[in-house]
Amino acid sequence: MVSFSVRKIRKNIIKSNFVFFALLFAISCSDSSNTEQKIDKQKTYNWSLVTTWPKNYPGLGMAPERLAKLVKEMSDGRMNITVYGAGEIVPAMGVFDAVSSGSVQMGHSGAYYWKGKIPAAQFFAGVPFGLNAKEMNAWVNRGGGLEIWRELYEPFNIYPIPCGNTGTQMFGWFNKEINSLDDLKGLKMRIPGVGGEVFKRAGGNPVNIPGGELYTAMQTGTIDAVEWVGPYNDLAFGFQQVAKYYYYPGWHEPGSMLELLVNDDAWNSLPPDLQAIIETAAKAVNQDLLDEYTASNNKALKELIETHGVELRKLPEEVIMEFKKISDEIIAESLNDETIRKVHTSFQDFLDEVSDYHSIAEDAFVEARSSSD
Repeated sequence: MVSFSVRKIRKNIIKSNFVFFALLFAISCSDSSNTEQKIDKQKTYNWSLVTTWPKNYPGLGMAPERLAKLVKEMSDGRMNITVYGAGEIVPAMGVFDAVSSGSVQMGHSGAYYWKGKIPAAQFFAGVPFGLNAKEMNAWVNRGGGLEIWRELYEPFNIYPIPCGNTGTQMFGWFNKEINSLDDLKGLKMRIPGVGGEVFKRAGGNPVNIPGGELYTAMQTGTIDAVEWVGPYNDLAFGFQQVAKYYYYPGWHEPGSMLELLVNDDAWNSLPPDLQAIIETAAKAVNQDLLDEYTASNNKALKELIETHGVELRKLPEEVIMEFKKISDEIIAESLNDETIRKVHTSFQDFLDEVSDYHSIAEDAFVEARSSSD
């Protein structure tokens, strides 16, 4: 019995020592972790952000500037983002590659510019007769779109974040009237994405030119027509000086979402709190930019018409219906691609769902409001 008791006491002592040293080790690790966290919070990150837009351009160009300001303020100066306009260090259409390669950490652009690399990416900027701005935000943030988007960009070492929306755009500027489909034949127009392919099949000649070159292209006759954004941005570019007719609706871009591109390696190097700050700032800019366009477009349109004598025209119904028919055909043909099919299924399912409610909510309300005027 004595021998057993001694062995038991020794065993308890050993066990107690083990627990003591285990606790000591845990406390040590905790202190070490806290120290590392304090060190991380003292580290300053200096990043570069390149854009597809002219420097300090209203709306589009100022969105990344606002993002940089918000991130700096929210991080107490731990993260500084320097914004470069199109062509300053990277060409307008070189933003995706620059971020992908890691030559810069961030970019701000529109996903439809990368259709040559990722055809399915166009759904995350907007496709003809698709989701409007509010619906795009809901699909991306609440309908599974963001997860698919990030999966799509992952092979390119890019982490995308929604960061702005222009709302429904105008169709564009023309120097001749569009009275029928025949008037589109051979017309050279700047129009990107799926909208450009639709325009091509309708008889037009689409080209993709960076925003900063559009005025000169119209002025010199390099192009016959131009689609850019809407009254707010179009007035700033001075298109009213080089074209007479301003056509609507913007069937091709019903809710153009913009993207913040972050190099995946750079993103993973950030502590979680800075990642959260960037995500939060981007979400704020996403809504703020849409608010800016909503508030500014009507004022700009009024000035274009009343001060500059621009003639506002609606596309003939036969032209709109033909664009819709061609759009459906192009989308249907593209579904042979497995990736496009996956994105489209999510996109279209969401559109079908929200359309049911919109018909008895927003659509019915707008109709009622118009009839009461």
